[in-house]
Amino acid sequence: MTQSAAASPQPALLSQPGLVPGLVLTFALAAGSTGLAKLPWLSSAGLSVLTLAIILGMLVGNTIFPSFADRADAGVDFSKNILLRTGIVFFGFRITFQDIAQVGWAGVVIAALIVGGTFLLAVVLGTRVFRLDKHTAMLIGAGSAICGAAAVMATEPVVKGKPQQVTVAVATVVIFGTLAMFAYPFLFSLSGLDDLAFGVYIGSTVHEVAQVVAAGAAVSEHVAATAVIEKMIRVMMLAPFLLVLSVIVSRNQSTASNRRIVIPWFAVLFIVAAGVNSSNILPASLVEGILHIDMMLLAMAMAALGLRTRFASLRQAGLRPILLAATLFAFLVVGGLGINVAVSSLLA
Repeated sequence: MTQSAAASPQPALLSQPGLVPGLVLTFALAAGSTGLAKLPWLSSAGLSVLTLAIILGMLVGNTIFPSFADRADAGVDFSKNILLRTGIVFFGFRITFQDIAQVGWAGVVIAALIVGGTFLLAVVLGTRVFRLDKHTAMLIGAGSAICGAAAVMATEPVVKGKPQQVTVAVATVVIFGTLAMFAYPFLFSLSGLDDLAFGVYIGSTVHEVAQVVAAGAAVSEHVAATAVIEKMIRVMMLAPFLLVLSVIVSRNQSTASNRRIVIPWFAVLFIVAAGVNSSNILPASLVEGILHIDMMLLAMAMAALGLRTRFASLRQAGLRPILLAATLFAFLVVGGLGINVAVSSLLA
């Protein structure tokens, strides 16, 4: 290496070829998904901003994007990686530790059992019964166990999943989370639970936050409010889940050089953000602004993921991911009800 080459400075971030065009593209898709999500017929169908962002990304990614991908790659990858992690950190501002007090320790125990049981079942059945690769099984498990698409995206950097694996996992959340929105209101009269208990049941077992709101509101406002609180407790478990998963993945690496435990920094900062939000030291208007930015960052990350996904890859995934997700959905509905009833009885 010559002296001049060694002394040459690294290019500034914004001067990287393809960074700005890629960011503009993912921002435009995220803005489009935000606008579409406000349409009544789409919001009533439970299609969130994040879901619509990945759909728009896939449509563009499989049509016109390949013709100019080389001029936007850097920005798309920046959105899919850096903006995703930043968005997960800001996601912590949706949660307060005070939420726990409103449903009690029973709600915490129920959420922990649902998260752990669903994810473990996904890994075991996914790899041994449905013969899926471990990455796909873990991503589907994370989406079903915690908070849908956001959990899938947060888990991807830890397990180092591929774009098509992430997309398959998100698709299962859309399918069965949408089914849950319509199924749970019919289950209310059959469950034998009161409003409070049924709200905890919805919040502990339905995939996406938006889907929890829709399912709860179809029963009553009280059920919806309780369901959202329980759901937020479940979301809070994303950070410890990622930390534990990071340790497990690191220990399972085949070579000694890869056994170093890598703690996902964004998971730690997620907890810090929740702590700051719990202390009420920030003005409500500032927190609201952070949440708007957060949704845009996550939508840009989902749009980038869609741009990187090819329909051919989804076809190659076949029926097995759907069968795994269907099994997990059955566990959430039936097993989740059993867990809710058992824990509530023991801790009453």
